[in-house]
Amino acid sequence: MSEGTHKRDPIKSPVGNLASQRRRQNAIIIAKERREALMRTKRLCRIGIGGDDSSELDNDMMLDEDQSLLDAQTTSAVEALKAAVAYQGKGAQQKRINALRQLRHLLSRSELPPVDVALKAGAVQFLVQCLPFGSPDEQLLEAAWCLTNIAAGLPEETKSLLPALPLLIAHLGEKSSLSVAEQCAWALGNVAGEGEDLRSILLSQGALLPLARMILPDKGSTVRTAAWALSNLIKGPHPKAASELIRVDGVLNAISRHLKKSDDEIATEVAWVVVYLSALSDTASSMMMKSNFMQLLVERLASSNSLQLLIPDSISEAVVTT
Repeated sequence: MSEGTHKRDPIKSPVGNLASQRRRQNAIIIAKERREALMRTKRLCRIGIGGDDSSELDNDMMLDEDQSLLDAQTTSAVEALKAAVAYQGKGAQQKRINALRQLRHLLSRSELPPVDVALKAGAVQFLVQCLPFGSPDEQLLEAAWCLTNIAAGLPEETKSLLPALPLLIAHLGEKSSLSVAEQCAWALGNVAGEGEDLRSILLSQGALLPLARMILPDKGSTVRTAAWALSNLIKGPHPKAASELIRVDGVLNAISRHLKKSDDEIATEVAWVVVYLSALSDTASSMMMKSNFMQLLVERLASSNSLQLLIPDSISEAVVTT
């Protein structure tokens, strides 16, 4: 359904257009403020999906004092990955996993991981070669984790993921395990957070629908990660993505359910999706108003002690009433 089918009565269009413009301007401001407030630890993946790597974190964090050593280790790790990808002999699979794990450790260590060094050594092309379907989940997770942390870098570093986007998006589907899909969603959320150009590329490659489907079931951290990625994907000055998202079958019901029943972390990410939907799309705003979504946010806030949830709730009320 096109956006044109939802135009207002021509007699009232000037007022409607002004309201839409104000909401979209607010959305741009909201996106900038949220980006500044977003903790880097949310973008940089230090502990794996499921939290199974926490025992290694302290050891990882001890070694980043010597930047030159870290850089040398990173170059060596990429060379080892290159060799592992090319190797076809006995134990090739485990060799690749070990090389990926070593690179991932290095890209998870410091506040400023050696992403530039990894990129100069050609890491992305070898990581992409570790993402084909049929690969072991451990290999897919390690490769997607490395890409997640590369995407958490500077804008030019994030853009280096362009060759990996088709496979990352493909792994959001049902053919991949939930943990692999969630890690790929995290990587794509980092990419989407870098700007309008990358969001447009993700949308053109079909990232929105599989991310939307990931928030439909009650799958804990997967819903939280997918909702965060979606909020990054639909934000910005253009309403098309928000209008498409609100029309995905089951999305409205899923958002309502998560706002009512999910924990505060999930509800916060879902609330941000509501903020951008209401700010960017007349269609979405109208549908959510009819479904009493703002009332849901108010009720959820009243029953929660989460300061994080206060931010999207307050902004949502301001946007809708502007």
